[in-house]
Amino acid sequence: MYEFLVRLDRRWIFLLMFLAVAVPILLQAQFPEKPTGLARAVFDEIEKLEEGSRVLLPFDFDPASEGELGPMATAFVRHCCEKKLKMYFMSLWPVGPQMIDDNIQKVIREDFPHLQYGEDYVNLGYKSGMEGVIKVIVTDLRQLYTTDSFGTTIDAIPMMKDIENIQQMDLVVNVSAGYAGTKEWIQYAATPFPDEIRIVGGCTGVQAPLMYPYIPQQLPGLLGAIKGAAEYEKLVMDKYGGDLPAGKYLEGQRRMGPQLVAHVLILVLVVVGNAVYLTGRRREAAR
Repeated sequence: MYEFLVRLDRRWIFLLMFLAVAVPILLQAQFPEKPTGLARAVFDEIEKLEEGSRVLLPFDFDPASEGELGPMATAFVRHCCEKKLKMYFMSLWPVGPQMIDDNIQKVIREDFPHLQYGEDYVNLGYKSGMEGVIKVIVTDLRQLYTTDSFGTTIDAIPMMKDIENIQQMDLVVNVSAGYAGTKEWIQYAATPFPDEIRIVGGCTGVQAPLMYPYIPQQLPGLLGAIKGAAEYEKLVMDKYGGDLPAGKYLEGQRRMGPQLVAHVLILVLVVVGNAVYLTGRRREAAR
């Protein structure tokens, strides 16, 4: 076996990895998810809001990170719709409005058509300035936002009537792929106004470790990458999904299938590779 593994063509390993990813995708494999405390904390923050509460939804990501963040953004919108919350969408990323429009279309317009634009949800669109935008809207939102993303003056939008700043929001739910994103919302919104602004979020895997120092004081809950999305999806679908939830609300769990199998294969290869290396060292020492 040792000689076989030493002489094994590495292309077989590439083939194994291809199969580890392709087969679960083709079979639509899903594995049981057990939500962690962080995912449950995110769910609980939204769940405890009363009907009509205001939620700010900054979608600070783009198509490049949709694989990780798209499912959690969809789950956030579904959860807010089920709770009958007032949704205020915005973005600090130039392509963020596309992500907002996609979720409004596939969640609100398709499954909650009774919700009215301007009454139940509003899209404020993109503003340039990164964290500078946050610094302004924590005290004076109307200084930057005079219209929504369609050019309608905010004075003509019923749900914007009494909004002066984001301290009036009951919760900020941020989906972030990097700068500016969750870290900046914590630093320039939640930290200066701890009693007025409460935030939870979801971010990419590489960004998640940067958020851990803020947990749980400035950041009560966090969804990290597709794993966090899958856990949160399960919590939302277990309560609101019914017997046969639509596939668009199970994307996180579906995408975890190939990732799990691929990670298991990597662990096996690491163990086998080290075993082969140590066996070779022992054989050389015995000579």
